[in-house]
Amino acid sequence: MAEEGLGELVARLRGLVRADGIHLVFSSREAEELFERIRDRIVDLAVGRGEVERARAWAEVLVVELRRASRLLGARGWSYSRELRSFLGDPRAHLRKKLFNYVFDLARGRIGEEEVIRRGSAAVRTSLRTNLRSIYQDWVLAAILGHLGSMGGRLIYPETGVILLERSGRQRSGSIPPNAIVRLSRGELSFFLEAPRPIGWEDTGDLARSWRLYTVLRPDMLVYPGRVLDIAAPDRDPPIIRPHTIIECKELPDWYERARDLRGPFAKPMRATEWRERWLRGLEEGLADILGVERRRVEDFAEGRARSLRVREHRLLLLYKETFKPERFYLVSRAPVPREVRADLESNGIIVYDDVEIGDRDALRGIAEDLAEEAAPPEGPPSLESIVRRALEEAEEAASSGGDPLRILGEALLKGLALELGDPTARRLLARLAREALQA
Repeated sequence: MAEEGLGELVARLRGLVRADGIHLVFSSREAEELFERIRDRIVDLAVGRGEVERARAWAEVLVVELRRASRLLGARGWSYSRELRSFLGDPRAHLRKKLFNYVFDLARGRIGEEEVIRRGSAAVRTSLRTNLRSIYQDWVLAAILGHLGSMGGRLIYPETGVILLERSGRQRSGSIPPNAIVRLSRGELSFFLEAPRPIGWEDTGDLARSWRLYTVLRPDMLVYPGRVLDIAAPDRDPPIIRPHTIIECKELPDWYERARDLRGPFAKPMRATEWRERWLRGLEEGLADILGVERRRVEDFAEGRARSLRVREHRLLLLYKETFKPERFYLVSRAPVPREVRADLESNGIIVYDDVEIGDRDALRGIAEDLAEEAAPPEGPPSLESIVRRALEEAEEAASSGGDPLRILGEALLKGLALELGDPTARRLLARLAREALQA
């Protein structure tokens, strides 16, 4: 029997449900199955079954890489964002979730078939694209961390021994902490994923100081030599400590052909005069050339006559470099980069690693080796206050996720002290005490 079309499925569903206020009442198991079949059909119309299978394959590669990195770094595991955790668990089920409200309204007769396809497909495509981007970016980080682990690196932050791939709630205390700190023989490296981010604030004065963290450009990955526990610097421009290294990841096959509407770093409440002072100084020689747009268009944007500025994607990399002024800037592209684009980037000091397919960890060894050379020892021993503060942050995080905050606090304090004490006997005793406390 031929497969039913979407219209036929919708007609059958509407005959088996009734609206009760804001609720939808299913009359039978068949109605529930039709609801799921419709969502499945829209997923296939939006992205195709091949894309869903590709997502599953990428998810498996990421997990393999994280297992390797954890083993080599002596880490206990890793932590995803809630969104990515859901997607990795079952990509198709996650994409179906994005359609619940649309198909709910479809069943009630509030919207029609064309509208649910149009709006639902857009939601599915956006979710798929966002999560595939996160998977590729996280895989790049995991591959680099794994290489550092193979060079003898150990994960020393966070004290829980978990590689953090998310930043949810981590800025509530008013700081921007790292996702990971790795200790090598010559020193340490601090990694920040998807930072800078907004920080917690309590009053208008705090908000005014931290406002630029809501609007600043956000590179994929920042790396600092040494032990850097907070990069927030709201009084600076840009409002973070200057990074040593930026790593940008591009997973789309045609990313260099795409353009983006630039709004964030120039959003209100920054006045046009302030914007001009910071960004248009030396315009003839600077910003318009970096972005590859006409001077008139940049001036219209600065004066508020244009709400956004459409910029080619690879030109934004040059703006990132000009804004943050890192010592090194790496581009990791899954697709081969065309010769003219590559020449433009390399002539501006961006190091290009292209044709890096997910799973090809050896292609990133050069970045890890470069970073290892930049590792630096911490500037003096950490204070007891900093160890306690980090332990309290871990405990607060555990409480928000349903864990036992007292247990995490004790574990973090003991591990923090054991890592920082130079005396081997003291370290062994504290490690033993930590194990006994955990077994109690």
